Amino acid sequence: MKIINDEKNNLFVAEIEGKEAYLRYAMRGEDVIDFIYTYTPPELRGKGLAEKIVEAGFKHAKENSLKVIPTCPYIIYFLSRNQEYKSLLK
Repeated sequence: MKIINDEKNNLFVAEIEGKEAYLRYAMRGEDVIDFIYTYTPPELRGKGLAEKIVEAGFKHAKENSLKVIPTCPYIIYFLSRNQEYKSLLK
């Protein structure tokens, strides 16, 4: 599965079976990224897609020295299982 950062539309997105799963974000200044909303089409849920996309978002934040605002409730759940990213929180 390939996840791309669609900067024009502020999405980390993966296309699977002709459908898109994504993490919507917004930049809050030069060094803060707000993870606003995750979406996985109902027929693709339960396959770990949201986790992979969110992980790609956190890796992007780390590689670019960004702090993360975890607006999306799924991000809180993700962080409970992936403690190594908590240091990136704003």
